[in-house]
Amino acid sequence: MAFLARVFLLLLERRELVLTSLFQHIYISAVACVLIGVVGIPLGVLITRFRSWASGVLAVTGVLYTIPALALFGFMIPLLGIGLKPTLFALFIYGLLPLVRNTYVGIINVDPGVVEAARGMGSTEWQLLYRVQLPLALPYIVAGLRTVVVMTISVSTIAAFIGAGGLGVLIFRGITSYYTELIVAGSMLVAGLSVAADMLLGVLEKRLLRRIQM
Repeated sequence: MAFLARVFLLLLERRELVLTSLFQHIYISAVACVLIGVVGIPLGVLITRFRSWASGVLAVTGVLYTIPALALFGFMIPLLGIGLKPTLFALFIYGLLPLVRNTYVGIINVDPGVVEAARGMGSTEWQLLYRVQLPLALPYIVAGLRTVVVMTISVSTIAAFIGAGGLGVLIFRGITSYYTELIVAGSMLVAGLSVAADMLLGVLEKRLLRRIQM
């Protein structure tokens, strides 16, 4: 209890640094997730239309996903320097697989009978995708998005090592100064942010599913 009290006291004493780092972390994570979503979902849809591409795209994104996060950040520095750009690019590459794969799996697992019925009623390919397949694949897509968001918030802590800021600054300073309370404070904030984002997406998922079922 005394240790936790020191952690919370530290958060109050350094609230300016904490708030700045928190807002930076939210910004970095949000921009990265938007970029992943804008590319990942359409790419997942595209490979359902061109099935011969699916294995290749999933293999490439799978290989990128297996690269250690710190190494991926390191690879970006010679190309993009330090700061926000290499951070966003690395997070974007690292987060593609879960969303591309879940979008692809969700769409191809839609009941073939439902798809044929929609085609029989005269639906175009676009109408079939927009009105049938995407709504039915939504649980898979949102699950992939939730994975991406939590993972991105967590991995974004490494951004501090290449000068992009975020809550990793607190952890990094704690490590270099042997300040355990600062490490714990940064870790708690990252964990809290991840849980809050996941809960928010969970609420949005339930609302979307209710609308689809109505």
